[in-house]
Amino acid sequence: MGSIRRPVLFVSYAESGLLNPLLVLAQELSRRGVEDLWFATDEKARAEIGAASVKTPVEFASLGDVVPQMSAVTWDDETYREVTQRSRFKAHRAVIKHSFAPESRVEKYRRLEAVVEEVRPALMVVESMCQFGYELAITKGIPFVLGVPFVPSNVLTSHVPFAKSYTPSGFPVPHSGLPRDMTYAQRAENQLFRLRTLGMFMNSSMRKVVEEDNLIRTELGIAPEARQMMARIDHAEMVLCYSVPELDYPFPMPEKVRLVGAMVPPLPQAPDDGGLSEWLDGQKSVVYMGFGTITRLTREQVGALVEVTRRLEGGRSVLWKLPAEQQELLPPPEQLPDNLRIEAWVPSQLDVLAHPKVDVFFTHAGGNGYHEGLYFGKPLVVRPLWVDCDDQAVRGQDFGVSLTLDRPETVDPDDVYDKLTRVLGNSAFRKRAEYFSSLLRDAGGRAAAADLLLGLPALTEAGPVIPPAPSTAASAND
Repeated sequence: MGSIRRPVLFVSYAESGLLNPLLVLAQELSRRGVEDLWFATDEKARAEIGAASVKTPVEFASLGDVVPQMSAVTWDDETYREVTQRSRFKAHRAVIKHSFAPESRVEKYRRLEAVVEEVRPALMVVESMCQFGYELAITKGIPFVLGVPFVPSNVLTSHVPFAKSYTPSGFPVPHSGLPRDMTYAQRAENQLFRLRTLGMFMNSSMRKVVEEDNLIRTELGIAPEARQMMARIDHAEMVLCYSVPELDYPFPMPEKVRLVGAMVPPLPQAPDDGGLSEWLDGQKSVVYMGFGTITRLTREQVGALVEVTRRLEGGRSVLWKLPAEQQELLPPPEQLPDNLRIEAWVPSQLDVLAHPKVDVFFTHAGGNGYHEGLYFGKPLVVRPLWVDCDDQAVRGQDFGVSLTLDRPETVDPDDVYDKLTRVLGNSAFRKRAEYFSSLLRDAGGRAAAADLLLGLPALTEAGPVIPPAPSTAASAND
């Protein structure tokens, strides 16, 4: 005798900036006792998914190893330099060049297809960068929710002219780093950004990749409607965006877009933090430096940040999350200032940002870090890294919550020190950050996202009677 099942299947790449918000949501559903939760992602995230279970299991479905083209942390140094160069269009072009690899989706699509055939989800929750995830949902006719860790216009604005866009004409193109109020030259730059993006796909080498993409889509049986430029928006039941309207430039928001604020789990997230909390307690004022998992600093840049820390001595301490492989670029220990604490990894960045002694967040302004810093009322100093970071940086500066380095590529100590002391010395930055903190908290975060998800027809209406999963369950977890 079968039973009515309404499985929910989360799908994401395993990059932390993409995975973590969906993981918080899956954990919230588990905390509420929701049954039949599944999470499909790359093998390297198996332990993280396993740790998400609270009252009910969150089952892990492996999509295999990480695809190097889709994982910025695996790119070689030359590629890294190309995608993080300061010419925003050239960086944007380099990201497309290195990540538009149709063959890389084949195994992921087929593995996910096998998971879907076994789990038979009533609803899929797909991270917005996970193309094979929403293509499969559209092709199979499975209701899906799109999760977006950026400001909403990032996924609602077309990169090319003459294409469908949910934002008005002249809106800043994603990855351009342009403000809402543009000069004549900036308006021209904005239009040129679109035209140059379109032009990329007209050269012979890129046309070959597009042809290969079309062949692979046909081979996989991907539905034509899944190939449209705005397919992930048009066909989604709902778009869950981890922001608030006030943190983006204003435009008419589609009804299906629900802004729920930052996805923050219950805190403390890591009570046993190796004495880090006690150290924070003992400081007068702390600058937290954390540039995500992708940033690769040079020896000169590391030295510049050490010099900035030295200049802050006499009342300000610095907590620096610096990966172990980059710590070899530091000066000898005896040359490091006493007000500097370096950690290869902090157990919870959220716990750090929540600490009352942390007064400013020095960040690359990735989607999660940008919103998380403001969720805890911390003003920002921004060294934008790439793509969406430039867009969030310009909005933060326009909204009075941050300052952006003038020379992020060199990390000039005078520039960094100037921006940090200006933000620390002007209470207006903190007041604006606290204002946005209240908006982000009022948006409801993980609780609001879970309520919206559980209220969708796919999970509330009587669904088909689905027999128990066959005994091949282990195959999805191999």
